[in-house]
Amino acid sequence: MPHSTVCLSFDFDALSVWFGYPHTTPSMLSRGEYGARVGVPRVLDLLREYDLPATFFIPGHTIESFPAEVEAILAAGHEVAHHSYAHVDPSQQSPAEERADLERGLAALARLGVTPAGFRSPSADMSAVTLTLLEEYGFTYDSSLMADDFRPYRPRIGDQVSQQSPLARGRDAALWEIPLCFEFDDWVHFQFNFNPYRNGTSAPSKVLEIWTADLAWMDERVDGGVLTVAMHPQVIGRAHRIAMLATFIQRALALPGLRFACLSDIARELAAG
Repeated sequence: MPHSTVCLSFDFDALSVWFGYPHTTPSMLSRGEYGARVGVPRVLDLLREYDLPATFFIPGHTIESFPAEVEAILAAGHEVAHHSYAHVDPSQQSPAEERADLERGLAALARLGVTPAGFRSPSADMSAVTLTLLEEYGFTYDSSLMADDFRPYRPRIGDQVSQQSPLARGRDAALWEIPLCFEFDDWVHFQFNFNPYRNGTSAPSKVLEIWTADLAWMDERVDGGVLTVAMHPQVIGRAHRIAMLATFIQRALALPGLRFACLSDIARELAAG
C-alpha cells in the first residue's frame, strides 16, 4: 500500500436525508434535489478534471428517484456502495426492519448491476445487529465507525460495556472498518438548518485548514495511512465549497507518494494482506 491514501466519498442522499426530520417541507426537499441537479454534475466534473476515483454511497430511494444521475456516476467509473434504502437510522429500527431496509437497498443496487462491497450507515451509527447483517450479506467493508483515524481495523461484534461494567470485548468482524470522523464530514461544517438548529455556516478556509492539517500529520507520521473524507453533493456542490475541495485535492496531490483510491480498493488490498 502506498505511503498515504486519500479516499473521497460522497453520500448521495438527495431527498431521503430530509425525511428523517420531524417536518419535511418542500424547501427541504429542494435542497436534496440540488444535490442531484447541481451537486453531482459538479462533483463528477471535478473528479474528471483531476482523473480521480471516488466512492458514492447511495440510498435505494435516491437510485429510484434520480436514475440518470446514478448512471452518470457509474459511467464515470466510480464505486457505488450501500447507504440504506431510505436513510433511516438503523439504531432506531427493529432487527426485522433493518434487514428489510438493507435488502431493499440491495435490490435497488442489483437493478443497476451493482453488488456493493461496502456499506455506510445513514446516521454514522449502528444497531446491535448491523455488523452481523453486513457479514451475512457478504460486505467486505463498512465506513461508519470512528475507533481509529488513519488505519482501517476490524470492528468488534458483541462488546459488553456499561457504566457499571468495564469493556468486555467481543469478536472481530469478518469485514474491515475504514473509519471516518465528523470533522471530515461536510454536513457537520456546512449544512444550515432552522429546526433542529444547526449553524452550518463555516467558512471554507476553516474546513480546509482542518482537513489539510490532518492530511499533513498523517503523511508525516503514519506509514500507509488512509484518510476518508465524507461529503454530500447537496453540501459540497455549492460553488465556494467545491472550490475548497479542489484546493484540498491540489494540496494532497503535491505530497510525494500520495494516491487517491476508492474504499473498495483499500478493502481488497487489506484482504490480500
